[in-house]
Amino acid sequence: MELVILGASGFIGSAITAEALSRGHQVTAVVSRPERIVAQAGLTVVGLDINDTAALTELLSNKAVVISAFSGHAQQDVKGYYVAAFNSVYKAAVAANTPRLLVVGGAATLKLPDGSRLLDSPGFPAEYRATAEGAAAVLQQLREQSALSWSFLSPAAEIFPGDKTGQYRLGLDHLLTDSEGKSRISTGDYAVAMLNEAEQPQHQNKRFSLAY
Repeated sequence: MELVILGASGFIGSAITAEALSRGHQVTAVVSRPERIVAQAGLTVVGLDINDTAALTELLSNKAVVISAFSGHAQQDVKGYYVAAFNSVYKAAVAANTPRLLVVGGAATLKLPDGSRLLDSPGFPAEYRATAEGAAAVLQQLREQSALSWSFLSPAAEIFPGDKTGQYRLGLDHLLTDSEGKSRISTGDYAVAMLNEAEQPQHQNKRFSLAY
């Protein structure tokens, strides 16, 4: 399968790229700084501004799956950058007739037992609010359109660098917690769940989630 991974050098994007390559997929990694990625078999690295919709459209043509893993953490206006950049991704994917768009989402829009969102809880960290609100806007945009087939994968409340175990639970719109009330997942297992969805779609036009 030919995959395009946007933001392939990032915290989660790098794990997804590694998992895709380990499964033998052909991966085009789209990054802002190509020098950050080591060349290897099956990997094509492209330096491209994600807001260049025309160039992105050309790149996405004839690719089976596009995985959007970019973030705006380094930008001054995190939410504004994220929403604008995703609009560029969305327009390019539609123009390129992309069969499927998979999106690395956040946990903040997941629901708590009382039906409220994690984002709206009193103790939600202020430093993550802009990113969370951007991801919430993107999820809403995907739900309101019908031009693209999509899936949006929300991680657990805590996602940390770690290897894959293959032992995790999948959910939909509610935050998953363990017997101690913790909600955690490694980047390795997040990547496994994303690639499983790419290979065998189970959550088309849905958001889904995972945690230990």
